[in-house]
Amino acid sequence: MRLFLIRHGQTPANVSGVLDAEVPGPGLTDLGQQQAAALPAALADRGIERLFVSSMVRTHVTAAPLASALGIEPVELPGLREIEAGDLQGRRDETSVQRYLAACYAWASGEREARMPGAETGEDFFDRYDDAVRQIEETGAAVAAAFSHGAAIRIWAAVTAQNTPNDLGASRHLENTGVVELEGSTADGWRLVDWAGEPMGGDDLIDRTAQDPTGERF
Repeated sequence: MRLFLIRHGQTPANVSGVLDAEVPGPGLTDLGQQQAAALPAALADRGIERLFVSSMVRTHVTAAPLASALGIEPVELPGLREIEAGDLQGRRDETSVQRYLAACYAWASGEREARMPGAETGEDFFDRYDDAVRQIEETGAAVAAAFSHGAAIRIWAAVTAQNTPNDLGASRHLENTGVVELEGSTADGWRLVDWAGEPMGGDDLIDRTAQDPTGERF
């Protein structure tokens, strides 16, 4: 199958650099709404048959314009949510951000037993994200789009794709409404087709002043 992993539109936390992985979390900024509104035109020719969202509000709001254009009701899969911040939730200081990213990078390097302070281990994260992707596959769709989150997409896609180094997610940014495209299956393996790190609506939808710790290069 072809799987598009779409990062949600901009949130207030993305602007201020706050680590925010709490469910259900906030909605979108005005720019985030514009980013979401640009998705139907940007993805019109991709043949998307099914849409999926995480349990966080920002993915539901981002998916809404595309869902309306395609006439598809998104299905919520909690496993697609952002990597939990635990004890670091709500913080924006450099030390906290680096601790969060260090745990993500450790998982990508193979240390899945490492734990995010006060939250999930890498094993926990991959188990629940893998399960969400399997549920997408079980629908039988040839092409599906899943609205998810910056750190989660970057870590899962880089590690899971067989044609990329596991640390690719650390060196590639993923702006709000950037898209990572994969093809394959859990049984046969996944390969990276494209990593579009910029907003799908174009450069005018980039906020170059945003702190955005889960979207920037580690």
